[in-house]
Amino acid sequence: MRWSARRKGFRAILAGGACVFPGSVFDPISARIAEDLGFELGMFAGSVASMTVLGAPDLIVLTLTEFAAQANRICRAGELPLLVDADHGYGNALNVQRTVEELEIAGVAGLSIEDTELPQRFGAGGQTRLLSIEEGAGKMRAALSGRRDPDLVIAGRTSAVSLTGVEDAIARAGAYEAAGVDAIFLVGVKTRAQLEAIAAAVGLPLILGGAGPELMDPELIDRDYLSAQGVRVCLQGHQPFMAAVQAVHDTLKALREGTPPRELTGVAAAETIKRVTRDADYRRWTSEFLGGDE
Repeated sequence: MRWSARRKGFRAILAGGACVFPGSVFDPISARIAEDLGFELGMFAGSVASMTVLGAPDLIVLTLTEFAAQANRICRAGELPLLVDADHGYGNALNVQRTVEELEIAGVAGLSIEDTELPQRFGAGGQTRLLSIEEGAGKMRAALSGRRDPDLVIAGRTSAVSLTGVEDAIARAGAYEAAGVDAIFLVGVKTRAQLEAIAAAVGLPLILGGAGPELMDPELIDRDYLSAQGVRVCLQGHQPFMAAVQAVHDTLKALREGTPPRELTGVAAAETIKRVTRDADYRRWTSEFLGGDE
């Protein structure tokens, strides 16, 4: 597969002057839809992966093997560059190194490693804690050591802005920048003041996510403004997966309650299914390799 070309595409986004909103994807079909609609980048989140693969909440019960396998299915379905949330790297710094190796093989264009203490310790009571800056920086160095393709993007991710404050977020971003990461992924930025303070102190491209549009200052969700602050990727949440869950629920509920299949609404047309499954390609291959008429 041509992983390098899509990685170069993602690097071009980071090196450019505009902010993009990625398409949140979770399987091959959703990735093809995002690509067909013109999204420049796909985003595969750890929380969505846990729900998609296990039907479980985001509690770090998904394994690296399961995550990498789903990422690979998404990547091989098309040409859309894929950014993935690799959480804490599935363990300590040595596990991070292995995580990068596996996700690089899977075909991702970029990944983020965060400095959150995961999984939660006994007695934490649901409170999110951060690693020390030193341990976080060690994970970033390990991630870079695990990379073989220099075009693979590695972003250092921190939730410090919402947990310990802007000053700590700046200190962590500086440490991860010094470690050599390609971008800083900020989770929980809610105001322009927070973003501007961090952007002024960080020399790397920024990725925003995690706060959710409903929690952000409406003025913050402005593409031109974000671009001017060095933000090159801004997540908008993971509504496509949530919408898919609702659609399946509503369709099954209607069928269970006796609605005839022909009366269901919101069902994809046959032509849509053919397009997203690349039916024309398979028909062509069938004719070329198996013989006979299409």
